[in-house]
Amino acid sequence: MTKTAFVKSYGCQMNVYDSTRMQELLATQGYAQVDTPDAADLVVLNTCHIREKASDKVYSELGRIKELKDARQSAGNDMIVAVAGCVAQAEGAEIIKRNKSVDLVFGPQTYHRLPAMLKTHNETGQAVVETEFGFEDKFAHLSSRKALKHGVSAFLTVQEGCDKFCSFCVVPYTRGAEVSRSIPQVLDEARALAESGVREITLLGQNVNAYHGKNAAGEMSSLAELVTSLSSIAGIDRIRYTTSHPRDMSDDLIAAHAENPKLMPYLHLPVQSGSDKILKAMNRGHTGQNYIDLIAKVRTVRPDIALSGDFIVGFPGETEADFENTLNLVKAVGYASAYSFKYSERPGTPAAERAAQVPEDVKNNRLYRLQNLIAQHMADFNTACVGRILSVLVEKPGRMEGQVIGRSPYLQSVHFDGGGASIGDIVKCQILGTTPNSLSATVVE
Repeated sequence: MTKTAFVKSYGCQMNVYDSTRMQELLATQGYAQVDTPDAADLVVLNTCHIREKASDKVYSELGRIKELKDARQSAGNDMIVAVAGCVAQAEGAEIIKRNKSVDLVFGPQTYHRLPAMLKTHNETGQAVVETEFGFEDKFAHLSSRKALKHGVSAFLTVQEGCDKFCSFCVVPYTRGAEVSRSIPQVLDEARALAESGVREITLLGQNVNAYHGKNAAGEMSSLAELVTSLSSIAGIDRIRYTTSHPRDMSDDLIAAHAENPKLMPYLHLPVQSGSDKILKAMNRGHTGQNYIDLIAKVRTVRPDIALSGDFIVGFPGETEADFENTLNLVKAVGYASAYSFKYSERPGTPAAERAAQVPEDVKNNRLYRLQNLIAQHMADFNTACVGRILSVLVEKPGRMEGQVIGRSPYLQSVHFDGGGASIGDIVKCQILGTTPNSLSATVVE
């Protein structure tokens, strides 16, 4: 009888990648994926610790899972419950103490040992906790990317961990120090993805542009060199990367945006604040002007590049003048898209200990104003695309008969009458108009 598994992912794109790798790993162990936890033999919650009350949300979800597990056990069926990811890394055995229905707890650096953990639990009936940072290369132990069917776009982790220690962030404590995979290992995974029909890959890392993996000769290589190597793989026609840090935006990576046609004209480069005082308190290691100058360098070599960013409002000590500096930076850059959040205290981080916490109503007001400004810039960018001819990667059928939906080089959703286009085709389209969440187009080639 086929076993079933339900894997739920919270948070960042790297968690999505990790969840996919877990699904591939479970497929080699005879588990079929299901879309709900109701009848699953194994439930995995792959957790994120970045946002406020992240662990509270996990415990709330575990309460619902416990009810399902109790019901299954009453009917004579077992269910294994696992908590993975960054909350698991941060809280460890405490999760099992608080919820006795949990059988496995493991962090983002140990999920490659999931089959062994399942074996240990099944043999002993005891809960298993694996949250130690190991020195082994987890990627060498993972199954082939061919274990599951992929779409035309896929994530590929090339770098993990962070050495920057921003004062608001838990990533160095949950993901560990910066490590990079070797170029040959990344190329092997990319080739497997290409053979399964993937045409666009997004390279992932907590600080992906800090990538420093070894090439085949054992020499340290940059992200720009990795992108060049990936460009030679037949079938891979688009390359993206996220998330970057301004301090690691090297000249060769900037040049690659001008020189490599497979590297998409899109850059996600978080700044977090436009106030130098707040940036220093955040331990970002750069000023607002440093960031603006960096954007100018990128636009010099690639004038049509679309910029994306991250912002935190209400960081401890942020005044109205500090926030106005953030608004001014947004106006100076002109983002095609951006993500903005209210500051939330993360236990164990330096910022959480600061006395000058900003009142919640002030955070709400600033977030509202920032998001309105960002939304206007996004609309302006989309409107500027009307009349242009863009290459669109077809991803899926549209809602209407004959319609398809794809992605522009700038990550915009584009819908148009397919005209015989198939999933995975890259089609030249003229942009006709905008909607709040997408562009409309017509095929010109």
